[in-house]
Amino acid sequence: MARLYGPGDVQLTREAAPSSGPGEVLLEVTAVGLCGSDLHWYRRGGIGDAGLIRPLVLGHEFGGVILAGPRAGERVAADPADPCGRCEPCRRGRTNICIAPRFAGFGTTDGALRSVMPWPSHLLHRVPDAIADDEVALLEPLGVALHALDLAPIAVGARAGVYGCGPLGLLLVQLLRARGASVIVATDRLAHRVAAARALGATHGFVVSAEPDDPAAVGGEARDVPVDVAFEVAGDDAAIADAIAAVKPGGRVALVGIPDDDRSSFPAAAARRKELSFHVCRRMAQTDLPRAIAVAEAGQVDLSALITHRFPLGDASDAFAMLASRHGRKVVVNPALPASDRP
Repeated sequence: MARLYGPGDVQLTREAAPSSGPGEVLLEVTAVGLCGSDLHWYRRGGIGDAGLIRPLVLGHEFGGVILAGPRAGERVAADPADPCGRCEPCRRGRTNICIAPRFAGFGTTDGALRSVMPWPSHLLHRVPDAIADDEVALLEPLGVALHALDLAPIAVGARAGVYGCGPLGLLLVQLLRARGASVIVATDRLAHRVAAARALGATHGFVVSAEPDDPAAVGGEARDVPVDVAFEVAGDDAAIADAIAAVKPGGRVALVGIPDDDRSSFPAAAARRKELSFHVCRRMAQTDLPRAIAVAEAGQVDLSALITHRFPLGDASDAFAMLASRHGRKVVVNPALPASDRP
């Protein structure tokens, strides 16, 4: 398995074979997606207000094959969140904001960057053959994108903006297209991500500056294309400022990205003048992963188009270096992939 010992320090370890606890099954992990939150862990050994408690196995976007029991041989996608079921949010059905959850690759709960892992059976959802193993690793972020759209829904013909076009932003672009948005604005600092957004359905694409308060900056014209709903998926103040500038008076802004230093700021005057509604997206609801499987099976999104790099587990350190370089789109780790077969 691959453990994170500190910023930039991913090490392979050999450990005793895991056993399953009550309600759990053993899962042969077939694919693990690395995402922006993993990048936070890798770069600074933490995310938000959480830090490493001990060397941690990351990986919360994963799928595999159940090894034993009544469901043996079943291909599944995993919900990485195991809510307590007892707290007030859980009792209201808001399990994604459970105050005491276990989450794969967080705290003391090891994630999926290993060959075999135990996980609760009820959090493993069957996937059809139409969804390839690598694509299964993208179902969790697709569930997050669906949750973001629930927070800030759009009507057919509406105008929407996606400010930040990493894999999650690119999934939002595709969902907005599928839901009939008439205008889809896509922005990012990286030209190859903007090009991908255009290829996947964005009607407008802009490479933007990192300066949040410079309307004359490169890509500043993105603010001139009005939208009804804005999704900030970059985790930085410049993207929030662009979203606020573009969204209509009385519109919605969904904050989906995670900032580097656990703090965000925005132009208050513009937001107040427009009386905007802000929604902060937290992971996904427990109904979202089955929805994501259905959306992918129906062909409403192209998951394979997001995957640009595959690594074996033995090259996990290289996989994180590629993630940090931001040269591609989605990095997937395949625990069973021999190093010599890596594309």
